[in-house]
Amino acid sequence: MNYLRVAVDAMGGDHAPNSVVTGCIEAINHEKNIQVLLVGKEALIKEELKKHNYNKEQVVVVNADEIIENCESPVMAIRRKKDSSIVVGLRLVKEQQAEAFVSAGSTGAVLAGGTIIVGRIKGIERPALASFIPNEKGFTLLLDCGANVDCKPSQLVQFAQMGSIYYESFMNKKIPSIALVNIGEEEEKGNNLAKETFALLKEEPSIHFVGNIEARDISKGNVDVIVCDGFVGNIILKYTEGFAMSLLGMIKKAILSSFVSKIGAILIKSSLKKMMKTLDYAEYGGAPLLGLNGLVVKTHGSSDSKAMKNTILQCNTFYKEKVNEKIKQKLSL
Repeated sequence: MNYLRVAVDAMGGDHAPNSVVTGCIEAINHEKNIQVLLVGKEALIKEELKKHNYNKEQVVVVNADEIIENCESPVMAIRRKKDSSIVVGLRLVKEQQAEAFVSAGSTGAVLAGGTIIVGRIKGIERPALASFIPNEKGFTLLLDCGANVDCKPSQLVQFAQMGSIYYESFMNKKIPSIALVNIGEEEEKGNNLAKETFALLKEEPSIHFVGNIEARDISKGNVDVIVCDGFVGNIILKYTEGFAMSLLGMIKKAILSSFVSKIGAILIKSSLKKMMKTLDYAEYGGAPLLGLNGLVVKTHGSSDSKAMKNTILQCNTFYKEKVNEKIKQKLSL
């Protein structure tokens, strides 16, 4: 059988290798066309695998004795730790022994390694992290989420083009709307980067640019894709995650505050479950690094098995929809 081969950093994240292995098994039991290549300390991985029932053909263990820690310099670690789970996993993609690589480990190492080892698509100035965030109507795609804290206008235009392709492929919506994150809706608002980028986006025929968007309007869901540099994008992403957790906590506190509110919660139980699912980052999968010659996905450091499962299934959709091929066709020189 021709499997979609997904290399997974079994040692990355707060709950590795337990949650990583569990999520991988859940993913392959859900999709029979996926094969996971668990990269990391072989003995630890095999010990975790003993806890599960699965098709042995769908799991391959690839030994890697080193781990890149979050405190290490990403570029130095990539160059020095050749036998780390991140470097070995990325090399599998580079050497076409895997179609995708997933990691909940060091964000900096995954970003640096993705660019250095896998490499950029010809013509792409900078790769961008793209993440779905919840809104009132569904989901908004946000990029860049932290790969590039400083950007040029031309790079933000490429982010918009790649984001449009990614959103269209995943949400099955032709010509998604694109907005530029700014401090006001007017064209003349913002710093030089915002003004220069606005002028370029307005003239770009390959996307449907609808203008600037203020942070307060992102959650309304009137725009499909929002574009910004990685500094702003990471702040938006982290605030969204933090607010979602706080909101769930406030709702729980309000429900438990009185007998009447507990009864009310029972009556709207299904609606509450739906809302909680919408606010749970584990439901969205990870953030692909768009613009690379292979699929590299960074998932949350605190990812549980559900988040890992959904990230691997996300890779399956990404591959089936030929997102990278579409980006190459539209943007490659």
